[in-house]
Amino acid sequence: MTTKMMKIGLLFLFALLSTAGQAQETDADVTELVTKNMEFMMSLYREIAGSSDDNVFVSPLSVSSALAALTAGAQGATREQTLRGLGLDPLNADRIPELFQKLQGEVKLDQAAAIFARQQAVVETPFAEQIKTYFGVDVEKADFTNAQASQSAISDFIKSKMGGKVREAVGTMDPQTVLALVSAAFFQGNWELPFSANYTQEERFFVSKYKIVQVPMMFRDDKYYLAYDPEVKAGVLKLPYQGAAAMLVILPDKDVDYTSVDEVLTAQRFLGWVKKLKKTKLEVQLPRFSLDQAYSLGKVLPNLAISNVLESTADLSGVSKDPGLRLSEVLHKAAIQVKETGNMAAPTGSQFGGSAPPRLSINRPFLFVIYHEATGCPLFAGRVVDPSKM
Repeated sequence: MTTKMMKIGLLFLFALLSTAGQAQETDADVTELVTKNMEFMMSLYREIAGSSDDNVFVSPLSVSSALAALTAGAQGATREQTLRGLGLDPLNADRIPELFQKLQGEVKLDQAAAIFARQQAVVETPFAEQIKTYFGVDVEKADFTNAQASQSAISDFIKSKMGGKVREAVGTMDPQTVLALVSAAFFQGNWELPFSANYTQEERFFVSKYKIVQVPMMFRDDKYYLAYDPEVKAGVLKLPYQGAAAMLVILPDKDVDYTSVDEVLTAQRFLGWVKKLKKTKLEVQLPRFSLDQAYSLGKVLPNLAISNVLESTADLSGVSKDPGLRLSEVLHKAAIQVKETGNMAAPTGSQFGGSAPPRLSINRPFLFVIYHEATGCPLFAGRVVDPSKM
């Protein structure tokens, strides 16, 4: 081999190694984004769950990315505090849009988001283009002085983007609203191990000591990933979906109040549960259910250390030069359908040596997190108290 050919070969090898290194760096950066943002995501769930004793369902990623998009037009203390509340302040702020774009490209969340500005506001074109490109967030106008018109504008947006998967109806908007952040997300995955509709039957679900409801209970026996947290007194079950997502079901012991588990659902504990999972033979009973929830987060965000953007002193001059611009309302909607998604015959206990494996019957209030396995990113978090209610 000539010296010239050796040099070309070495240059080619160096280029390949450099490319591989850049790919690894990108993956590491996206993982860091998720890690930094995860505590906000879990805190958001805890705040919402703590204010209700009913079913809960929220997309922390959808809310996080919408708020992060708004920081692209925020300046000074408004931007700094919002990023800090999201847990993103250690990151290079200029890279955050690119990282969210890469993350959303990986997780492929079925979502829509928009910033609705009051009718007379002139939104800066660079801001509108940036948040559409990197976050998938639209900029819309609404006449908030006309309650019916503003409701219709937001409802029509959700309907057109989500195609009826999420209830589009919204409550009455405050006529003093100047800027509203709206996000919606939907999930319905196909199980990696489908339940068979042939085995679904009506069974009791113990909502409380005083309330029992009949619900369609799905069934399958197979090999599942399972863990137990003796400190929390809850079992943890992983139900994988086809593709890149999985549902982590957290079932408190019979004598444990589910709210006590809500209170300790942190990023660290969630990651610890995932690491402890071990494959085991198991019969699983899971209720078939649907949730469609809506939240106004304007009063929740200050509890998560995000308040400046909601105040009259907010600096959103990158969004619009109109004076007095602040975030007046944060609306979030999330829906999910959990069903058999398959007609495969359920395996029988005989495949495990003739005796039935242990049974985990999820027949009382439980928590769940749907997450992207490669990055660990929580896509949705929820709580089912009564599966007979939507």
